[in-house]
Amino acid sequence: MFTKIAYVAAVAAAAGLGLVGPGSAGAAPVPMGGGSGIVIDDRTECTLATIGNDNAGRLVGFTAGHCGEGGAQVVSEQNPDAGTIGRFAYSNPDLDYAVIEFDRAKVTPVNRIGNTTIARIGSPAQFPNIVCKQGRTTGNTCGLAYGDVFGSNVETWSQMCVVEGDSGAPVVVGDTLVSMVNAYLAVACVGPEVGTNMSTIMEAANRGGVGAGFAPI
Repeated sequence: MFTKIAYVAAVAAAAGLGLVGPGSAGAAPVPMGGGSGIVIDDRTECTLATIGNDNAGRLVGFTAGHCGEGGAQVVSEQNPDAGTIGRFAYSNPDLDYAVIEFDRAKVTPVNRIGNTTIARIGSPAQFPNIVCKQGRTTGNTCGLAYGDVFGSNVETWSQMCVVEGDSGAPVVVGDTLVSMVNAYLAVACVGPEVGTNMSTIMEAANRGGVGAGFAPI
């Protein structure tokens, strides 16, 4: 049984998270990168996989598709006073990824969050690669990649701790982004993590629209 792992806050405002609004006048841009926590529609908490530019010059990022639908508002978990910093341009339920278009006036894109640096997008991890992820809930964890268990060319499994809120988190080999966190099997931090390959996501995104031609910062 797969468990998709967006975290739905019962009372986001009470926790001081995701207070969607215009933001403070003159507020400094918010640093955002792969591993940053995001709050969607003042309710769902997930993790940004990566941020960069598409071929139309838009500042965009990727996260798990089950975190929100097209038009959903995005707030920085760490800097909620900045208000809405982006919106879901679209969400792909089949591959479980979404593209966020960010407001350049409110966001400073960065390539390092915590212990994770993203320099490029690469091919899926293979057994016995060691992969690591940077999630808003469990931070930096690493484990053994099992590879493409079913030969689907869509997802990679790994023995890596993930829980609710880590959805969308970047999965890297060194500084190469290879997949994003989407789910776990059976039990959090015990069952394998399952994530959509970034090469598959890029192939889909490159068919046109927001996110086509994406390159990380």
